[in-house]
Amino acid sequence: MTRGSGGSVGELPSCILWVYTWKWNCWVICFLWLLEILGVPWLASAFILTLSMFLNTLTPKFYVALTGTSSLISGLILIFEWWYFRKYGTSFIEQVSVSHLRPLLGGVDNNSSNNSNSSNGDSDSNRQSVSECKVWRNPLNLFRGAEYNRYTWVTGREPLTYYDMNLSAQDHQTFFTCDSDHMRPADAIMQKAWRERNPQARISAAHEALEINEIRSRVEVPLIASSTIWEIKLLPKCATAYILLAEEEATTIAEAEKLFKQALKAGDGCYRRSQQLQHHGSQYEAQHRRDTNVLVYIKRRLAMCARRLGRTREAVKMMRDLMKEFPLLSMFNIHENLLEALLELQAYADVQAVLAKYDDISLPKSATICYTAALLKARAVSDKFSPEAASRRGLSTAEMNAVEAIHRAVEFNPHVPKYLLEMKSLILPPEHILKRGDSEAIAYAFFHLAHWKRVEGALNLLHCTWEGTFRMIPYPLEKGHLFYPYPICTETADRELLPSFHEVSVYPKKELPFFILFTAGLCSFTAMLALLTHQFPELMGVFAKAFLSTLFAPLNFVMEKVESILPSSLWHQLTRI
Repeated sequence: MTRGSGGSVGELPSCILWVYTWKWNCWVICFLWLLEILGVPWLASAFILTLSMFLNTLTPKFYVALTGTSSLISGLILIFEWWYFRKYGTSFIEQVSVSHLRPLLGGVDNNSSNNSNSSNGDSDSNRQSVSECKVWRNPLNLFRGAEYNRYTWVTGREPLTYYDMNLSAQDHQTFFTCDSDHMRPADAIMQKAWRERNPQARISAAHEALEINEIRSRVEVPLIASSTIWEIKLLPKCATAYILLAEEEATTIAEAEKLFKQALKAGDGCYRRSQQLQHHGSQYEAQHRRDTNVLVYIKRRLAMCARRLGRTREAVKMMRDLMKEFPLLSMFNIHENLLEALLELQAYADVQAVLAKYDDISLPKSATICYTAALLKARAVSDKFSPEAASRRGLSTAEMNAVEAIHRAVEFNPHVPKYLLEMKSLILPPEHILKRGDSEAIAYAFFHLAHWKRVEGALNLLHCTWEGTFRMIPYPLEKGHLFYPYPICTETADRELLPSFHEVSVYPKKELPFFILFTAGLCSFTAMLALLTHQFPELMGVFAKAFLSTLFAPLNFVMEKVESILPSSLWHQLTRI
């Protein structure tokens, strides 16, 4: 029973196919008959004859004007296409074709069906892309007043973009403010100061907060009830005001360190008081969280000041103590500051110990972790590494481990090697970075290039092996080897984070669109034709006529065959029958 039903179903498509074949044959016969009645072959031959006579009457000046105009138009299109590609990274003609012609050709239906079939997969990939393109605070960010502003004074260029500074303002509001700030006048002023766009207005607000706090800090309290003896009690100063002045007003690292030490005294007192009151309600808990963030930030920046001033061992001790005291605050990525300081001391065993703790598969990676691990493995073999010797005898186990570590690091961030090998110029790193992006590569190379140069042969090993990563991953946007596929959004985010005078590194390298190459070829060809026609008008006229006759030769041949096959009057023959 089942087999019989299956046979009838199998015969059904063959019947439908036979009906459609017979129907299309009838349409073709009717179309040819209509062409014969209307005399289309003779009309086409007459049109070709008229066209050839018209072309024979044209002068060489017409061809010069035609080719010159074509060259001019194609050149303008080429210039516009190149400008659009450099600005937006895509071809204008291609974009218009995809957005306007694709729906007319039925492309929307296919996309909608694919989207409906893979909605779950798309949502997962979207979540992944959002997490991959998250902007992070640069753990090694410079000081605005002592470093960024000095660069502006010397070069006249702004190293920070508005988008980057706006993200910093949002971070400051998140870390240094809480809901109860309106109860304290100094903190209320600083809450407004973090929202200010003008740097001078922020600095003035910080001074105002300190002055208000100084006026209100002397409170008279009686030592003994019903006594005339009074005591002057000093209230804590505003720690966040000192932070802002240290970051933006101090013109040297030494001045910033003094202000941070004053902020540490104020912040430590506030932290101890809020620690005792944190369990009295949600308001006190939020205030304690704010005071914790302020204290951690101050100590971290003090350690960075010590590192800048050459007191590296002191900086390492401060960072270790800070990580022991607040082990759960990983959002500041203090371990990356510690890795850089330990590399400066050439304490490679301690660096390996830190990597063993943080280079874990469950923790988010960074260029600092991946490239530091590659540097340590390259250090073991780089001083004796030779490309010629390695090609003859093959790679040893240690050399293979070093090459694999370099490939791993390059897969995570492919922009770093060009800065380490000084194939591309460095700029000041931004205050925020995009992991696996050009901004992270700049931030890493800015501080770690000296460490790679200090290890003999490390840069040579990197130079010989880093490009092999791209052969392992021919399509990095679709799949990865050790990490997720490379996110597409990095170029757009890096253009927002990095200044306009810097050429953003793009990976994978975009090839020129087809329409740019086509318009360039068309412009060059028509310009050459215009020049040749102007110089040799008679010869080019002969070539043009020969080209057109050759071009229409197949059409003439087809028309002759049609005339020989079909009778002179198909309708007359049918009426006789």
